[in-house]
Amino acid sequence: MKQEVLMVSRQDTIAELTPWFDQQLENLIENRTILSFPDLEKVREGIVLDLASYRVQTGINKVVLGMSGGVDSALTAALFKEADWEVTGFLLPINQNPVETARGQEACEQLDIPFITVDLSHEANSLANRLVSINPTTKAELIRAGNIRARLRMITLYNAAASQGGLVASTDNFSELSAGFWTLHGDVGDLSPIQSLWKSWEVPMLARMCNVPKSIYTAKPTDGLGVDNGDEAQFGCSYLEWDLMLMSILNKSLGDISSEKRATEVYNSVVTRLSSTTYKRFNPAYLKNKVDPGRFDQLAGLDAEWVPNILK
Repeated sequence: MKQEVLMVSRQDTIAELTPWFDQQLENLIENRTILSFPDLEKVREGIVLDLASYRVQTGINKVVLGMSGGVDSALTAALFKEADWEVTGFLLPINQNPVETARGQEACEQLDIPFITVDLSHEANSLANRLVSINPTTKAELIRAGNIRARLRMITLYNAAASQGGLVASTDNFSELSAGFWTLHGDVGDLSPIQSLWKSWEVPMLARMCNVPKSIYTAKPTDGLGVDNGDEAQFGCSYLEWDLMLMSILNKSLGDISSEKRATEVYNSVVTRLSSTTYKRFNPAYLKNKVDPGRFDQLAGLDAEWVPNILK
């Protein structure tokens, strides 16, 4: 089990885990916080059943999503297809590495779903030149230009979903959710089947179970926004280190990390990102009407009556 985790998380190709992380991994496997193969199969079956139930209850059976060439979008597409949705993949390159675009096409072909290619480089460059700078160089400028890319892609996907009478799939996972690693009003859609899954182990392992090509679930994760040299470069740690640290924080099983430099560095990174991105997970923040403060609660009650049972 431990070797499988190290392999699918790509940790065995990045660096050997330091003693604190190695011990946490063993502890989390032993207490089944890191799910076993049979448990992951139950997770997969549950997601597929939930997606099928949502389709039946809402009467919506078409979904579009951006196929980035990464494991998240490939797994999301596979789960929707298994739940009998009509899935259309969109390849939306923006000054993209052709290898990544090719992987997105490979995923669509392997999963036997139709795909449409829309190169948005010209539109993104035009907006970035006008709103950011001609050649973004600072980290802040690169992030702003990256957010333009994400929002432009989502405009394209929502337009396609509207034309089909369908919805847009979100492809974010739990690790990205905790890190605030997405663009508000950008790479977020209507229905998110994998947002409860850890990136390091659960996402790639489920992708393997769903016959996603190995070239995709073992690929280096990138956001496709041109901000840095991959996701983990922005975190300052691997996804497995991030997940092990956050699992330990959530489970209150940190122990003493003060004596290990690497564990302390990752802890500080996780805590800093968690605290600085809380606003994203509660967006938009709203202020209640002081005269009639209960109207939001009334509306929430009405929504609860009508929302599909699968979301309750």
